[in-house]
Amino acid sequence: MTTQPEQFDLDSHHIAEDKQQELLRLFPEARTEGGKIDFERLKLALGETVDVGKERYGMNWPGKAECFKTIQQPSMATLRPAPEESVNFDTTENLIIEGDNLEVLKLLQKSYLGKVKMIYIDPPYNTGNDFIYPDNYTESLQTYLEYTGQVDAEGRKFGNNNDTDGRFHSKWMNMMYPRLYLARNLLRADGVIFISVDDTEVDNLKKICNEVFGEDNFLTQIVWKSRYNAAKEKHLAQVHEYILFYARNKDEIESIYLPTNEEYLNRYFKNQDEKYELRGPYRLQPLEAGRSMDSRANLVYPIPGPNGRDIYPKRQWKWEKTRSLKALEKGELEFTKAADGSWSISTKQYLKDESGDEYGIKGFSLIDNIYNQEGTKEIEGLFGSVKYFPFPKPTALITHLINIAGVKNDDLILDFFPGSGTTAHAIIALNRQDGNKRKFLLIQLPEPCDKETEAFQSGCSTIVEITKERVRRVIKKLNDQDAGKLDLDGGRKQDRGFRVFKLADSNFKTWNAHGAQDTASLEKQLELHIDHIKEARSIDDLLYELLLKSGFPLTTPVEPLTLAGKTVHSVAGGMMFICLEKDITIELIRAMADRKPERVVCLDAGFAGNDQLKANAVQIFKTKEIKKFETV
Repeated sequence: MTTQPEQFDLDSHHIAEDKQQELLRLFPEARTEGGKIDFERLKLALGETVDVGKERYGMNWPGKAECFKTIQQPSMATLRPAPEESVNFDTTENLIIEGDNLEVLKLLQKSYLGKVKMIYIDPPYNTGNDFIYPDNYTESLQTYLEYTGQVDAEGRKFGNNNDTDGRFHSKWMNMMYPRLYLARNLLRADGVIFISVDDTEVDNLKKICNEVFGEDNFLTQIVWKSRYNAAKEKHLAQVHEYILFYARNKDEIESIYLPTNEEYLNRYFKNQDEKYELRGPYRLQPLEAGRSMDSRANLVYPIPGPNGRDIYPKRQWKWEKTRSLKALEKGELEFTKAADGSWSISTKQYLKDESGDEYGIKGFSLIDNIYNQEGTKEIEGLFGSVKYFPFPKPTALITHLINIAGVKNDDLILDFFPGSGTTAHAIIALNRQDGNKRKFLLIQLPEPCDKETEAFQSGCSTIVEITKERVRRVIKKLNDQDAGKLDLDGGRKQDRGFRVFKLADSNFKTWNAHGAQDTASLEKQLELHIDHIKEARSIDDLLYELLLKSGFPLTTPVEPLTLAGKTVHSVAGGMMFICLEKDITIELIRAMADRKPERVVCLDAGFAGNDQLKANAVQIFKTKEIKKFETV
């Protein structure tokens, strides 16, 4: 007796639960994110003719269209300075910004466009429990303000991602896509980005990055052996993670070499010749090719030996004939005679190139000598407990990536998922080591710490508090170590500080275009805008919002001047004047015009409704050829 296969009505979709699971086992390609059956995919798998519309290569997911709306939505936020939480606020060029990174990245678009050399991020790996996510990410600012208690609301909060709604991967991709899109704008032409990720989302992340940065700008997928202990996984022990490496423009990236170390240098100092003064010592490499190299007839030729007789390779040489003979002419081949009278030839690999610049070590796409346990030890060394912050990245990893990226001088590094602040720690320590002035910009959400953790009990109620406290302790530790040492840098001090800014709604009241349009409501809005600056906002609050809106970085030098008895803020050495006085006089206008800044910004309230005074200001500034005058 034969059993006939059970018949399914794929159009009705009425299939028992156990049969659905069997179909999913047989046809995993038909599985949706929520573990249900995509019947159209199932029909395709079964070979039925299905009209699926125009086929095209690409990636799509639920919510992708909303990502673009989110990107295009202008920010109504600002960044308020917090000098009391900073270290050397007035002089440092480092930044720690407390806030939702999506909204902050929007705010930085104008001021930091094309200014970032390197981005490193360690985003949530999407385990389902590890990332804070707004329920309605299209209202990021409002969600954030409610989340941090800056406004009263109910029902809108941040929470964990899970697969109960069938959007497990999609929600993570919706979180990442707009942030990466905005971050790309901040990279310099020769800028690069490194993104840590594990197996859960590496495929999706690479596709997103191919779309955002361009497939041609993919440099490599680094495999990092992050653990050396065998774990308790059911199958293979997971001891590795990935770091995706993309360029803003691959054509702008030079050959990548890492700094030399003592072990590397020791290979060279065994040999030297008359070129030592310029090119340093050298090491020897066989000119004879190994078996792994494909056979090529043009690599078999004679090379004149020391005794005048030609030397042939046993198989073939590594170099073609012209290159070998040129090296022979320059004295860059070395001959060794064996006991049987045969000769071998080696090439001299010098420490430096012909201009005297030292070669570096070629970087690899595998990192197998830096482990996560080192990051835990660093936290323990600063806070006295390994449980203060779980699984921090080690500073050695960030340092290694900085060296791969060639970040030096006063280049800027951005990290908008900084966690405990490993990136800032690594930059400060590396600057101390090599004397460079690399700068960091961190953006961290004030995610609450578990009340049972040592961090919370020690006064760090949020992750960003841990970030700031770690960097403070690193600075103090290095300052203590340097105390009493001789000044060998000619008075040049390292930048050991950071400015704290906090995300908030704009200092200026905005017109509510979606509010009630009746006469009473409109009159109320008009009354509110007679004085359109919000209460409890300081001069510094206004100043930094205007800096951002004018395209100046948050660390731009600002000097207060006294002109005609009033205070004027001179930005970037007098390039722009910001006057926040509420009683502007014609004498003040003339005094500012005489300094000839390129741009002047004044409070509209400073003219107190005196249209004639404002018209006079326009004329005076125009006469002095000041390019732009505006009121806010």
